[in-house]
Amino acid sequence: MKHMLSKGYTHIYTGNGKGKTSAALGLAFRAAGSGFRSIVIQFMKGQPSGEIDAATKLGGLVTIEQFGSDRFCRPGDGSLDEHCALARKGMDRAHAAIAGGGYSIVILDEIITAAKFGIVSDKDIIALIKRKPGSVELVLTGRGASDELVAHADLVTEMREIRHYYQNGVAPRKGIED
Repeated sequence: MKHMLSKGYTHIYTGNGKGKTSAALGLAFRAAGSGFRSIVIQFMKGQPSGEIDAATKLGGLVTIEQFGSDRFCRPGDGSLDEHCALARKGMDRAHAAIAGGGYSIVILDEIITAAKFGIVSDKDIIALIKRKPGSVELVLTGRGASDELVAHADLVTEMREIRHYYQNGVAPRKGIED
């Protein structure tokens, strides 16, 4: 039996604090508990992670697809062409996921950061928001949401960093940050 939302909204999780992807994944996990299918399309991420392994254990209710290099994106280091090509594929997948009717929740992880780096445009993201069927919940994550993107969202949460152990030299830990 296919579960669909009666009304879907557009969320933005932004800011410099930790927790944007975690909040989006928490929503997908909660939705899975109610039988809703979610897809997480990750921009600028191509590295293995615990969230991908966890999603495979949810019986197809949460799917994660990566459209990013296995190398971190740093504007000015010559890698933007590779990231732009992968992001175009990610945008195509996002359009298909939104229009296809197979997912109640569509999460575009780090798409806002991709826009900030010039890898995708706010205009293209807004076109996705406008194309969203009324029964799809759309979640956009990443640092630096523009005022224009914020204006097109129904819910905006800003994660604000107050303190982070990275500042004391702690490396990302398996199962916590990756």
